[in-house]
Amino acid sequence: MNEQSTHSIILFDGVCNLCNGAVNFVIKRDKSNVFKFAPLQENSGILLLKKYAIDPQKLDTIILIKNDRVYLKSTAALRISKKMSNLWPLLYVCILLPKFLRDAVYDYIAKNRYTWFGKKDQCMIPSPATKDKFL
Repeated sequence: MNEQSTHSIILFDGVCNLCNGAVNFVIKRDKSNVFKFAPLQENSGILLLKKYAIDPQKLDTIILIKNDRVYLKSTAALRISKKMSNLWPLLYVCILLPKFLRDAVYDYIAKNRYTWFGKKDQCMIPSPATKDKFL
């Protein structure tokens, strides 16, 4: 059985400090082991971009692949929050807001993420404890 049939996959900008922080945040709250992760710049991420015909220039979004469906930007973030532990699923109520408003906020943060949070020279290297969470 492949990873896509047993897990939801989160593709993320592997050199973005904010994105790496978000991945670590989700890992700590993924008590049901729902998610696997792949940086958009690495082979596993690149192959998934090709498979789902996602523009490889779109590195400014988090991408959630669940049951062969692709979710982008705020929709992806809210669907991810829905599966996290504690009170984070309550954020999913924001899905009721118009997508253009949610994505406008998302785009503003994405546009400024390197300026505000910085950027790495290479993709995040998972720790031995989290290595199994990455494709």
